[in-house]
Amino acid sequence: MKEIFENNFEKYENPEKYDEMYSKYQDDLLYLMESVSGIDKPIIDLACGTGRLTIPMAKRGLHMVGVDLHGGMLSRAKQKADDEQVNIIFEQQDCTELDLDYKSPLIFMTGNSFQHFLTNKSQDALFQSVKKHLLPNGQFIFDTRNPNIDELAVVSEFEESHVNIENQTVIEKHCEAYNHQTQILDCTTHTEIIENQQLIHTASDSISLRYVYPMELYRLVDLDSHGFELISLYGSWKKDTFMKDSTSMIVHCQLK
Repeated sequence: MKEIFENNFEKYENPEKYDEMYSKYQDDLLYLMESVSGIDKPIIDLACGTGRLTIPMAKRGLHMVGVDLHGGMLSRAKQKADDEQVNIIFEQQDCTELDLDYKSPLIFMTGNSFQHFLTNKSQDALFQSVKKHLLPNGQFIFDTRNPNIDELAVVSEFEESHVNIENQTVIEKHCEAYNHQTQILDCTTHTEIIENQQLIHTASDSISLRYVYPMELYRLVDLDSHGFELISLYGSWKKDTFMKDSTSMIVHCQLK
């Protein structure tokens, strides 16, 4: 399935920009740190990206393994880990076809990375891959966006702007269109960079994201072939009660 994910990588071609956008977010880190008490075995961070969670958890003395398919994101993660002088195992692998030499009591995947698994087949393969690398009673934690029917029903076009670290104005023009049959949201972004009132650079990128509904998640977790049971379903990493209008679904499950 490697080719499927590589075709969905345009948003991650600039790891430095990714860090600029997301490095300060910590709600998932706080949740995870509450879940790792007493763990002295390797903890696996799937789709670890630039090590946003892997590195601070390693700095707290945890034995961390970061897995990602994107070589550029992993290279930045390794450089950041070296700069922070922490020892982390980084593996470039497809999350649906993990082949690691060890099992873990906890595997997690954040940043809504679950939405990159666009088909039922790839979601099933992810769960089987995770199951293969969990110790008995091991836990799997991940998040995904909760579908908002009103928002997904119409094509959305909007514009955002900000000033980057080089004091340039960045204008991003977004278009999002949802396919109800496939449950996939196709997002395209056209970016313009302006310096001294002059347009100096343009670029476009796209990404496709699969939405799943709560009952699909319950079934996915509880499938006999997957062998998990749901511990908690929250509406945010702050453990808000999941409701129909929740932005997220935080799924915390465990091997039966």
